[in-house]
Amino acid sequence: MINLPAPELQIDFSRSLKTIRSQLLQQALLSTVRNSSLQEIDAQLREYVREEDLKRLAAHGLRGELLFPVPCLLRSNPRLLGYYRLLLGFSQKAMYGSSGRAGLFKSMEDSGTLSARQDESLPDLCAGMVHCASRLVAALDEEDIEPQFLDDLTLPTLGPQLRGGANVRKGSTGIVVVFDAIREVVKGRIQRQGDRRLDINNASGRNVVIQFAPDPDIVIVEEMAPDKHRNIIAIEVKSGTDFSNIHNRIGEAEKSHQKAKQAGFVECWTIVNVDRIDLEMARRESPSTNRFYRISELKGAGSDEFRDFRSRVLSLVGIPG
Repeated sequence: MINLPAPELQIDFSRSLKTIRSQLLQQALLSTVRNSSLQEIDAQLREYVREEDLKRLAAHGLRGELLFPVPCLLRSNPRLLGYYRLLLGFSQKAMYGSSGRAGLFKSMEDSGTLSARQDESLPDLCAGMVHCASRLVAALDEEDIEPQFLDDLTLPTLGPQLRGGANVRKGSTGIVVVFDAIREVVKGRIQRQGDRRLDINNASGRNVVIQFAPDPDIVIVEEMAPDKHRNIIAIEVKSGTDFSNIHNRIGEAEKSHQKAKQAGFVECWTIVNVDRIDLEMARRESPSTNRFYRISELKGAGSDEFRDFRSRVLSLVGIPG
C-alpha cells in the first residue's frame, strides 16, 4: 500500500461547505425567497433585468433571482451578496479589495449587516452585478441553464476561498503551538495568563510580557519602568507544510524581522512547519533571523531543538534554568 497523507484539507472543506451552503449559496437564496414578497421581487427584476434575459430563464423554468440580484433580496438577507459574487466568479479580493469596486459592501457578506450608506448604494451595486450576470447568461449553452449547473459555478471561486481560510486557521494553530511551548518553559514564573498573553516575573523582579502580535506573530518584551520597555524576542511562525513554498515563507519572515530589528528587538526567531528545511538556504534568505526552529520539534520537550529553545528563552528573559 502506498502511504498517502490524511485528507485533512478536504475534511475541513466538507464541514465548511455545509455552513456556507446555508448562508451563501442557492440554499440560502431559496430560503430568503420563501420569506419574501414575490410581487416585490418580480417588480424589481422587471426594473433591473432585460426582458430577454428573464424570458430565457423562464423558458427553462427558472426565476430571475437565481442569477440576478435585486435590492429587496439583499435587504432581506445581506449575506446573499456572497452568493452572487461567487456565481459571477469574483474572489473576495477582486470584489472588495483595493483593486475592487465594491469594498463598501464587504460587511454585508461577512456579518450579514446593512448600513444606511450601503442601503442607499444598493441600486447601483445591483445594476452593476445584473449587467455582469446578463453577460454570463448570454454565454451559457441552453443545457447549462439549470439550477445544478448554476450551483456548480459558485464552487470554483469558493474553493480557493476555503483553502485560504484553512491556511489562516493552520497559521493560527502553529502560533498557538509555539505559544504553548513558551508557556511550558516559563510556567514556574507565570503571574497572569490568558489565551494570547502571559505575564511573568524574571530574576530581576521585572515583568516580562509574552503575547500574540500582528507582526511578528509573538513578541517577548521586558517592562523596565512605567512607559519604558526592552524588546527581547520577535518570533515569526510559518505554519505552511508545503515544502515548495518554503522560500516565500522565509522571505516573508525576513521582512517582518527587518522591522523587528529596527524596533530594537534583541533576537529574531523563525519557526517553520517543514522538517526538511535547508538551514544554509534559510540563513541566506533571512539573515535577520538569529535562530530557526521547527514546530514539530517544539511539540515535545525531549528533542535537542526544544532544549536549545528552552535554554535561550530562559536566558534572554532572565529566568534561572
